[in-house]
Amino acid sequence: MSNIEQANIKRSNQRRILDIFVDLPVKLLIKCGFTPNIISFCGFFCSIAVSILLAWEGLHFPFLIAWIVPFVMFWAGAFDVFDGEVARRTGNISKSGAFLDSNLDRLSDAIIVLGLIMGGYFNYVIGFIILFLIIMISYIRARAENEGIDMKGVGLMERAERLIVLWFAFIAEFWIFFLSDLFYGAPFELFFPIFTIIFTGLLILTIVQRLIFSFKELSKISTHDKK
Repeated sequence: MSNIEQANIKRSNQRRILDIFVDLPVKLLIKCGFTPNIISFCGFFCSIAVSILLAWEGLHFPFLIAWIVPFVMFWAGAFDVFDGEVARRTGNISKSGAFLDSNLDRLSDAIIVLGLIMGGYFNYVIGFIILFLIIMISYIRARAENEGIDMKGVGLMERAERLIVLWFAFIAEFWIFFLSDLFYGAPFELFFPIFTIIFTGLLILTIVQRLIFSFKELSKISTHDKK
C-alpha cells in the first residue's frame, strides 16, 4: 500500500469518526449563528485557559477540581474540529479563515507548551525541543502543500492526534497523582517524564514520515516534469 493510499484511508477513518461525534454539536452551532472564526477563537481561548491552569499545576489540584484541566482541553480540541466542519457545511470556507485558524493553532500549541513549562511538567529545554518539533511538523506540511502536495492525513501525530494524546496524558497524570498519594502516601511523579520521552519520540517520527512522504512526492513531480 502506497503512502498516499495510507493517508487517504486515515482521512476516511477520521471523516467517519467526525460524522458520528460532531454532527449534533455542529448543527447546534450553525443554528445559533456561530461563524467558523468565532469558533476558532473559542478554541484559542480554551487553550489559554488550559495553559493558565497548567501553570498553576492544575493537574495536581484537589481531586474534585483537577478534572477541570482535561475538561477545558477537551473543548479546545473540540472547537478545533468544529470550526472546519461549520465552514464546510455552511459553505463559508475562505483563505482568510484558514489563515486565521492556522495561526491560532500555532499560538495555541505554543501557549499550552508554555503552560506545561511553567507548571513544571516540562523543563525549559524539553519544552523548547517539543515546541520546535511541533512547529516543524506544521512547517513541513505548509512547505509541501506550497509545492502542490496534499499532506492531509500524513504523519502519526497531526494536530488532532497531538491534542488527543495530551488529553489522555492529562487525565492519566491527575489520576495517577491522586491515587498514588491516596494509597502510598506520596504522589508518583514519574508518569509525565516517561510520557514526555514517548511524546517527543512520536513527534520526531511524524517529522520523519512527512519528510519522506514529501521527498517521494516531489521526486515524482520532478520525474514527471522531465518527461
